[in-house]
Amino acid sequence: MQILGIDIGGTGIKGAPVDPATGNLQMERKRIPTPVPAKPRAVAEVVAEIVKAFDWHGPVGCGFPAVIRNGVALTAANIHPRWVETNAEALFAEAAGCPVKVINDADAAGLAEMAFGAGRGRLGTVLLVTIGTGLGTAIFIDGHLVPNTEMGHIEIHGGDAEWGAADAARKREKLSWKKWAARFDEYLRTMERLIWPDLIILGGGVIKKMDKFLPLLTVQAEILPAQLLNDAGIVGAALAAQSLTSFPEWLTDPEGSKKFPR
Repeated sequence: MQILGIDIGGTGIKGAPVDPATGNLQMERKRIPTPVPAKPRAVAEVVAEIVKAFDWHGPVGCGFPAVIRNGVALTAANIHPRWVETNAEALFAEAAGCPVKVINDADAAGLAEMAFGAGRGRLGTVLLVTIGTGLGTAIFIDGHLVPNTEMGHIEIHGGDAEWGAADAARKREKLSWKKWAARFDEYLRTMERLIWPDLIILGGGVIKKMDKFLPLLTVQAEILPAQLLNDAGIVGAALAAQSLTSFPEWLTDPEGSKKFPR
């Protein structure tokens, strides 16, 4: 049994079939640039293109950069504002012709890391932080996800934490690793005072340079790099869509039109 996982990011949308029992990608990833502007219909068309590229007809999981409740996007911090109150699940299912489960992208990465990566077998409180355009977070208590935490938006010095501490801020302000690490460390220490994690997992492209800033971090919690790297969002999205496999792949009315299990 395989599930198509799709990771929707600010610059690229990528996907691949996943074996949810092992977390292994079953085919080479397909990546398509995120449309600009990334309005709902344009993104849905790219999702459909990825589904078509794999000739896919089964369940699909999508990691999406927003708070997701019952398939509906409730925020738009790093995406087009037209997504707010859009039923992403229904939109993607209509475009792709497949049943779709949508989950917050950081939550998806967290699911993958807890199942197959740095958090595997870890109990207590685990905080995953994805460092990129923003600061995505996922929190797990004894292996159970607390969804849609969005802790990258806590207030520090009167502003949104991710504006000053994300990797985008380092690039935008041309900060040295030392100066950026001081900001990111302050963010992590604030998080530590709020939730006291036993383990912090850091993800995102910046962890390839982790040797430049890890020694500068002062939190008490153990810190580990994410292990699944660019595959985490795909794998986690597929894991989130496992509930769809308990339904018939298609329900067909007498006229032959396809309806999705809800």
